[in-house]
Amino acid sequence: MAKTNFQYEKRQKELEKKKKAEEKARRKLEAKNNPKPADGSEGDEPEADDAADADDADPAAEGDAPVQPQ
Repeated sequence: MAKTNFQYEKRQKELEKKKKAEEKARRKLEAKNNPKPADGSEGDEPEADDAADADDADPAAEGDAPVQPQ
């Protein structure tokens, strides 16, 4: 039966920890350089505005509905 190479496994765990730490540091730096809006939304514009714009849209502007003369 082959012996388990514990040093290899330990090194792989260390590399994984290092990779995770670098990723976390990168995310932290990005968050510092590009802070999120105060309302907590992740996008550039809040999603609530998108829904409000759809309600205010002119039905004649939509391509699906035929425009009827008045």
